[in-house]
Amino acid sequence: MRDAQNINEVAALQPDYMGFIFYEKSPRYALRNPDFSHSMLNFSFSAVEKVAVFVNESEEKMREIANKYGITTLQLHGNETPAQCSILRKDFTVIKAFSISEAQDFEAAQPYSGCCDFFLFDTKTQQHGGSGAKFDWLLLENYRGTTPFFLSGGIDLSDAVAIAQLAHPQLWAVDINSRFELTAGAKNVEKVKQFIEKLNYHEQN
Repeated sequence: MRDAQNINEVAALQPDYMGFIFYEKSPRYALRNPDFSHSMLNFSFSAVEKVAVFVNESEEKMREIANKYGITTLQLHGNETPAQCSILRKDFTVIKAFSISEAQDFEAAQPYSGCCDFFLFDTKTQQHGGSGAKFDWLLLENYRGTTPFFLSGGIDLSDAVAIAQLAHPQLWAVDINSRFELTAGAKNVEKVKQFIEKLNYHEQN
């Protein structure tokens, strides 16, 4: 997210989280919009948690950006160590992303147990997330950790019913991105709205 009107329209749907990517190589890099500012993140729906997304960024820079834009949750997609996550967790909610393509890939998350608030499981590709490649949900049965996780990886509107039926005890949130975009960094608000409505309906019924 990086456009003021789009940010406010999505915030009005009251998702639990909204991400802002501070990785220069990403086509969704927030600061590619020269008008991106702190005021754009002061939307009226305060319950929406703002998330800053980084890849192998220095602790100093992450703190600088988070403080500048009033962000208290960090999502880390690089080679950050458990020690780095532990230090950041003293002041921020920390989400650590892991790329998964087979059962043994979950082993990489084990050293981070107790160092992060959440994990994020995405499809393994050459990119640092946002590829749109579908995640094999059957692999989730191999995750037996206690850290709650975000499910990511090519999720589309048609997946809402199946996601609502997933019974994994640590499934905390669903990360939607590329398949809900009009262009990189701009969400299709109506499609996001339909997904939230379908997910909530099928979770309750």
